[in-house]
Amino acid sequence: MSLLQEEREVILNNEYLDSFDFAEVEEFVRNASRELFISHHFKRNEKMLVQPRGGFPTYKQQYALYEFFVDAQVDVLPLTIDSNTRLNDYATAQKMLRLSEENDKDMLNGYPLVTHGYRTTRRMITHFNKPVSLRHGTPDARLLIETAIASGIFEIEGGPITYLLPYSKNFPLDKAFLYWKYVERVCARYSELNEAINRESFGPLTATLVPPSITIVIQLLEMLLALEEGVKSFSVSFAQQGSMLQDIVTGRVLRKMAAHYASGTAYSDAAIHLVYHQWMGAFPSNQNFADQLINLSTIIASMVGADKIITKTREEATGIPTKEANAKTVADTQYCLRILNGLPEVVDEEEEEILSLEVTAIMDAVFSDPADTLWRKVFNSIKNGVIDVPFSPHIINQNEMITIRDADKNIRIMERGKVPIPERCYRYERAQCDLSKDRTSIVNDIIHDIGIMQW
Repeated sequence: MSLLQEEREVILNNEYLDSFDFAEVEEFVRNASRELFISHHFKRNEKMLVQPRGGFPTYKQQYALYEFFVDAQVDVLPLTIDSNTRLNDYATAQKMLRLSEENDKDMLNGYPLVTHGYRTTRRMITHFNKPVSLRHGTPDARLLIETAIASGIFEIEGGPITYLLPYSKNFPLDKAFLYWKYVERVCARYSELNEAINRESFGPLTATLVPPSITIVIQLLEMLLALEEGVKSFSVSFAQQGSMLQDIVTGRVLRKMAAHYASGTAYSDAAIHLVYHQWMGAFPSNQNFADQLINLSTIIASMVGADKIITKTREEATGIPTKEANAKTVADTQYCLRILNGLPEVVDEEEEEILSLEVTAIMDAVFSDPADTLWRKVFNSIKNGVIDVPFSPHIINQNEMITIRDADKNIRIMERGKVPIPERCYRYERAQCDLSKDRTSIVNDIIHDIGIMQW
């Protein structure tokens, strides 16, 4: 028995989990419909795939949500996990699910997949026969992803950096790397049986003034960490940043750099895809404005050439979106994509060159770390501030980088901290900022910039 299989048997011997039948699950994956694999749909390359968000506590509610999405012509169904399951608190998830079912009231903010179990959930997934994406935010997702794949969910979002630095304060980063190494290996192993399990990194990070260079570096590193464990299908992603031009440049550089770094590995046969998130920051409370923001992001996704777009709703500012609001966004986004054609190619060679130089410099610094493995190099780079995510709550993150928007709403690096931004690039970044203001005015500008889409 392999060391991985020994670890799997320990992880899956959990009192809150269905008895796990390895042979039955492998047989299910081997014979699963190819329509359930987003990697199969990516290979078709017929259109940009549209995926909403959404997760309800009970099976009945989640089933009804999927019915709405299918009527709205969704391409990829979401399964958003509740916060108790994200924190591996399966006892509370079980209790809250029971209360939700008994009182017909949502006591959880998502679907408790481990509690429902893979045998129950699989009935729903295979009924709709569409790819499902697991959205969760879990540092230790080992039990969750085993349950997901056994259920027929063949896209797993997240990673040791993107699902830790934006969400957690104290969870040990080194443990997150090791737990996600398990995730990658399990995904790679199942990928040998049918179409590839797709792994997707979470590009928005804190969704708060993160400069494109940091976003891209983290996407590339999570991609490489997955590929070295045998993953054959991976999606890099980023979110709408507030400037159409900066989004287009970011998309071009991210796609180019992902292809470059993937081709330089022993795993160059992996398929790499680009995903674009509609605005992830604070939404306008005016629902008409929210609709316009969503439509604009759909246009940008087309100009970026994304393989998939992840949607938001007009109700983001007021609470958890209803299934009706989610379905409306899917239908509107599909319509917008159908009528878009002949979009101009926008190129800003200077911005693209500056961003490429920044990304290359940070990646070189990570690779130059003396540690003996890639995950340790990345761990050290975060600990030492070579990688610094603005507004991360995690204690290991340096939070010395300061960013602000320029007059054209581009995110600029005003203070680089310990991030090795080349001097030429740093001068360029700062030259776009108004550095004449006092500290109070700059802080007020940053606060305004965080809520830029609300005004």
